[in-house]
Amino acid sequence: MDVLSKWQEMVVVNENCKERKNERRRWLKAWERAKAERLRVERRRRHPKRRRQKQEAPPPGHEGDLRKRKKREQIEERDITGLKYFDKLQPLLERLHKDGCERDKAGNRDLHFDQYGMLILLYLFNPVVTSLRGIQQASELAKVQRKLGCARAALGSLSEASSVFDAQRLQEIIQELGAGLRTVSIDPRLGDMMQTMTLVDGTLLSALPKVMEASWRKGQTGNGMVKWRLHTHFEVDRYVPTRIDVTPDGGGENHEIAVLERTIESDRLYVTDRGYGKFALFNRIVRAKSSYVCRVRDNSAPKILEERPLTEEDRQADLISDQIVEFDSGKADAQPDHAIRLVCVKTTPHVKRGKNGGGGSTGPGSDGILRIATNLLDVPAQIISLIYRYRWPIEIFFRFFKHILGCRHLLSHSQNGIEIQTYCAIIACLLINLWTGRKPTLRTYEMICFYFCGLASEEELLAHIAKLKPHEVGSKQN
Repeated sequence: MDVLSKWQEMVVVNENCKERKNERRRWLKAWERAKAERLRVERRRRHPKRRRQKQEAPPPGHEGDLRKRKKREQIEERDITGLKYFDKLQPLLERLHKDGCERDKAGNRDLHFDQYGMLILLYLFNPVVTSLRGIQQASELAKVQRKLGCARAALGSLSEASSVFDAQRLQEIIQELGAGLRTVSIDPRLGDMMQTMTLVDGTLLSALPKVMEASWRKGQTGNGMVKWRLHTHFEVDRYVPTRIDVTPDGGGENHEIAVLERTIESDRLYVTDRGYGKFALFNRIVRAKSSYVCRVRDNSAPKILEERPLTEEDRQADLISDQIVEFDSGKADAQPDHAIRLVCVKTTPHVKRGKNGGGGSTGPGSDGILRIATNLLDVPAQIISLIYRYRWPIEIFFRFFKHILGCRHLLSHSQNGIEIQTYCAIIACLLINLWTGRKPTLRTYEMICFYFCGLASEEELLAHIAKLKPHEVGSKQN
């Protein structure tokens, strides 16, 4: 074969290869287009979108019936009612009027502490106002300005207020309101307890910090949220929180045990969960002439010094044992300096739920025995069990605080701003108790909100309160 023929044969082969390659490329592109189309069809099937309907011309007189893009409704004066009840708050809050004005040399501050507190209470009681911008919009209404004695509040002034005003000044008002509360009903068997039964626990609030801080936290810990812990003291006989300390969630001086050690008062009976089970804390409570009833961990292994007999009533109350015990903490400076009583109660065992869900509880696991430590040596064992059973109202309050009062949404993300909102929420609970003489239950709070947003009349609100049963000490619980 000559060279020319060989060259012509190679050209034909190369052209055939190129054609096959081009054909393969065209086939791959067609296959990719078909695959993309199948994915689009599958997404439409799983997540159908609403097709936009063509707008037809409305009949005469109904030009406003056309569908428009949904916007947040403006707050109007008819949405704000019941402001006459705020007249009783003005004398109480007017002492705060000059607070935070030290650096206002020009004397042109428009938003004062007492007015800011009234606006937050308006936010707590009126479900129409749902955010800081809603508070700003409500402050533009003539009725709100007239009743609360404040001018229009700029959004910047409301944001700045959390750093200008001192939240601790609100504690004075909380103490004054608390002094006028009526006691609510508790079990008659607890009537002989001379100390004030105070429930102590904490709850977490999550907040998104500033953009730069959130980015740094995301890179360091994988979580861009800031968590605040609310250390709460809740008095059972008045059924209201009397103290809440806000700290960043963490150890050291912000740990729940350290916060309680700084706030211990005399003549109180502190009821706590196992997170507060520390002998140094128990010693401080006893030295302050108070008492404690605390659940200890399941793996506690005390040395039994005395076995106390159980009565038939104790056994019917599911009590297992009543003992005087001795704990060895392993540290010389953290040994108990008083006699400790351990009451064991039979309860329902459960396992901690895993990360992937499944059965069990989200809390720590339990082996079916509730171990309660206390320094109350002369109180019947079943009364110790009953005291710890009364710890549940503080969990109900946390639910009420976050989901009903709306404090799960933070108006400010600074510690002082969260404290102001928290103390105003306590004042709201105290006001419900003072206005109604009843526990601040969900139904009563809803009725008050209906009144404040104009859905219920004052007569209907008073009729609802009159139907509530009194909760006086010694009355039977239903």
